[in-house]
Amino acid sequence: MNKKQVLSWCLFDFANSSYSAVIAAVVFQVYYINRIVGNGGHRGDLWWGTAISASMLFVSLSSPFLGGIADYAGLRKRLLAFYTYICVLAVAGFSLLAPGEALFGFILIVIANIGMEGGLVFYNSFLPGLAPVAYQGRVSGWGFGVGYAGSILSLLIALPLANAGRFESIWFMVAGFFAVFSLPAFLVLPRDTRTGVTTSQAGVMGFRNAVTTLREIWSRKEPRKFLLSYLIYEDGVNTVIVFSSSLAATTFAFGQSELIGLYLVVQVTALAGAFLLSKPTDLWGPKRIVTISLLLWSLVAISAFFVQSKAQFWAVACTAGLGLGTVQAGTRAFFTQFIPNGKEAEYFGVYSLVGKSSAVIGPLVFGQVSAAFGSQRPAILSIAAFFIVGLILLRRVQGGGPNVEGKT
Repeated sequence: MNKKQVLSWCLFDFANSSYSAVIAAVVFQVYYINRIVGNGGHRGDLWWGTAISASMLFVSLSSPFLGGIADYAGLRKRLLAFYTYICVLAVAGFSLLAPGEALFGFILIVIANIGMEGGLVFYNSFLPGLAPVAYQGRVSGWGFGVGYAGSILSLLIALPLANAGRFESIWFMVAGFFAVFSLPAFLVLPRDTRTGVTTSQAGVMGFRNAVTTLREIWSRKEPRKFLLSYLIYEDGVNTVIVFSSSLAATTFAFGQSELIGLYLVVQVTALAGAFLLSKPTDLWGPKRIVTISLLLWSLVAISAFFVQSKAQFWAVACTAGLGLGTVQAGTRAFFTQFIPNGKEAEYFGVYSLVGKSSAVIGPLVFGQVSAAFGSQRPAILSIAAFFIVGLILLRRVQGGGPNVEGKT
């Protein structure tokens, strides 16, 4: 295992977590919903949910195709860089937004989210080649753990800027943070190996291969069952990430500083959970870890429906943080057990197709239910349903056992 490559891979998670925390989860989400659109009648929720769903739909449909291009043309690293800097430029463009420019903001959000989420297809595909099977669960967990450290640092930088109302500076900070800390990955991760196939030829081959890969996975019973389960429960995870700050601000009247403080504490609990359960993911098996996390999140979502005070919401949010990194890292480690050698980018393209497709449905459901009832509380229960159904389906999947022989 090349430690420098593992570290550079983890640092990319450190870099992109500035976007996940400051843009997608806390500061820009509330800024766009309340200041750019205005959330009267929960219109802001609807605009935000639609923007995230549109970007995820594009990523989900293009991921298998681009995964094939990455394999056939040997462009995995270059595509990762391209998507990364598309996101960076779009985030810097947030500085041009003014109140009332909902459509312009919508377009920038879609572009930024495509850059962020699309790049993860190629980022994830490096994992099987970086570590032997017995360490893949740990390395996956380390990536998420380092990512939460990036979230914490970027939020600490954003807090005084938000308090001073310097939101344009926050967007430039996130763009710079992502650009600078992603550089080690582009310098140290394994180089692209050109195959002699042109990009256009690879595009045609990639499309055909995407169809073939989908058929191949669909013909295998256990991967098919796993991805169906993942499709459902990841909907819950994505919806929590997309609307957590709006829920805290709108339903529980959290101010900007309180939101950042809450998310900082949640990131600390998520970091702790990711690192504490990284080794057990290999020793106990990723299926057991994901099951525990989904049970936790089901209870959290149901509890959130009944919460009445800020103090209660703090307790629920911090408990949820413990399962945030473990469910994602465990899921990624689980899926690697189904991937044949040499098909990492193709299979992770399908993995992204499923994960991003789930992000199309959940935010739309939450936004529509919230707007229909004039309250976010009924929408909270839809999240719990995703976790419970996904957990039931996951229990039927064979696999996900320990990566270390002789452990149960």
